[in-house]
Amino acid sequence: MYKDYHVHTTYSDGKDGMESIVLYALSKGCTELGFSDHSYTFFDESYCMKSRDIPKYFKEIKGLKAKYGDKIKLLVGVEQDFYSRKSIKNYDYAIGSVHYFKVGNNYYPIDEDKGEFVKTVEEFFGGDYYRACEKYYATIKKFAKRDKISIIGHFDVISKFNGDGSLFNENDPRYIRAWKAAAKALVKKGKIFEINTSGYRKKRRSDVYPAKPIRDYVKSIGGKFILSSDTHQKEDLFFAFDEFIKEL
Repeated sequence: MYKDYHVHTTYSDGKDGMESIVLYALSKGCTELGFSDHSYTFFDESYCMKSRDIPKYFKEIKGLKAKYGDKIKLLVGVEQDFYSRKSIKNYDYAIGSVHYFKVGNNYYPIDEDKGEFVKTVEEFFGGDYYRACEKYYATIKKFAKRDKISIIGHFDVISKFNGDGSLFNENDPRYIRAWKAAAKALVKKGKIFEINTSGYRKKRRSDVYPAKPIRDYVKSIGGKFILSSDTHQKEDLFFAFDEFIKEL
């Protein structure tokens, strides 16, 4: 019996409508599903929910609950970017994610394109990837102070384009210190880490987010996990869950 809480629809950058996803989930034996489209971000509307559509988002999920509630539990979630200013008080849960570096009054995507990521690190961090990673983890660490954030999204997405280790060494002490400090603060506040299979599915890396050394550390200090597909098309729901459920 599967459960998945990181699911994107056509309300943001997903390919499928909500009812289509629900029907597919039911066909796979899913018992609980949480929609978590990207929160509205005022500086980049290319991938997120539009402000005007948020009431429709709630209304459609309410209708699906009425229609399928005897077969599956549906939750109204959101993937809240760190820099989003939209309130999350009415959602059942929120996934906290960092998708950008903020430099001055400008925002530069971390996980959109490798060339852009490299350019950003060269221009604003002097080519020092460890300095960029330190800024990223210092930012995600701040979710520890946001009570409404219950789940931490793709904790080490900063490594998305480093699958071959060509950008930086993930065994470097500076990198390890940065993620450990963030993980420790988040675990202390009871945040749940997702085992996010999206990068693994897309073959950008040989492991899920977060990488096994991070998962082992989080477990060693009492942290908790959930499985997440971070799906943008229904066929990717529950990807590799059978493989990683054993670890959980």
